[in-house]
Amino acid sequence: MVNSQAFPQVIVNDTTLRDGEQTAGVAFTLEERLQIAIALSAAGVSDLEVGIPAMGPREQEEIRAISALRLPANLIAWCRMLDGDLHAALACRVSQVHLSISVSDQQITHKLRRDRRWVLQQTEAVIREAHDSGLRVSVGGEDSSRADMNFLLRFLGVAERAGARRFRFADTLGVLDPFTTRDIFMRLRQATNMELEIHAHNDLGLATANSLAAVCGGATHVSTTVNGLGERAGNAALEEVVIALGHLGGRETGIRAEMLKKLSTLVAKASGRAIASNKPVVGDAIFMHESGIHVSGLLRDAKNYQFLDPAELGRSHQIVLGKHTGAEGVRWTYSNLGIQLDHIHAQAILALIRQYFVSHKLPPSREDLLRFHRSALEHCVPMPLNVDARLDLAS
Repeated sequence: MVNSQAFPQVIVNDTTLRDGEQTAGVAFTLEERLQIAIALSAAGVSDLEVGIPAMGPREQEEIRAISALRLPANLIAWCRMLDGDLHAALACRVSQVHLSISVSDQQITHKLRRDRRWVLQQTEAVIREAHDSGLRVSVGGEDSSRADMNFLLRFLGVAERAGARRFRFADTLGVLDPFTTRDIFMRLRQATNMELEIHAHNDLGLATANSLAAVCGGATHVSTTVNGLGERAGNAALEEVVIALGHLGGRETGIRAEMLKKLSTLVAKASGRAIASNKPVVGDAIFMHESGIHVSGLLRDAKNYQFLDPAELGRSHQIVLGKHTGAEGVRWTYSNLGIQLDHIHAQAILALIRQYFVSHKLPPSREDLLRFHRSALEHCVPMPLNVDARLDLAS
């Protein structure tokens, strides 16, 4: 990892309450925003981007309500690089402002309808005003990944001299790959003393990978959203970035892994966006095992099929009985019911379980398992039962 000694901890700047809420069709109530802010802070997220003051009085009131919680997290208001946006942020009782402006020729010309010279002049003027107003300033380059690098470096120089402390490199359209991202951040790291933040979008499914690559190149901050909420395909997912940084990069974030599932569930409910069962880190099914080969290996030694320990996330392995179940998984499941199976009865029950799953598309219930056991006893060679088994059958 580049600069790991100079920046031993990566700071996560979560923007669920800003960019996450910009997901098409998503809107949080004030109570939901307060709950999410509290949960993020309790989980150890130190930077929270909490809203867009220029949206109007109601948004400003809600940002002030979050500020009134007096959370230990650093609250950031998002603004365009405009005087009016800055003045709206000053009324919100936040200590930091993020000032964003387009830096690609595509957006400078066809969105802002300006030129590079205007971008540099506007950036210097608004940052100086924000700095003189006592705010910590983060500056964002919208569409940085499509910007001319020489112009981007000029932009960084202007922003740093004007008083900005952090530069956010925004891969606004999610067009980067990890190799390019690392190279870009290595170059940025050599060009500035500002904190460097990656804001990755997930249009190609690479937001988490690009965020890790940016840290490898020298990024000190990573922008995330819970569950990867955000425009179009979303942003880098908080839960994925935190766990991947710790396990693959050896980098601490100060975020409590055991709280990620609860945080994910809270945001899923507030956003109305369900979590896929196989969603990395927080999905319900990520520690479920059915395949006979996998279950057998897992039962002999969890490390056979475990890289991420579910206990780290406050969870545990689950064995599911289905079409691909093996006899060892059947015996383990029945042993938890107090029933010890021999080979003959385990094979007989295994056939019934597979038939049941193909027909119902669901794993059998406890009552189904006891019924299968009774059927096996009736049709197979008798086997001795322990006391627990007799009690189960009697019930």
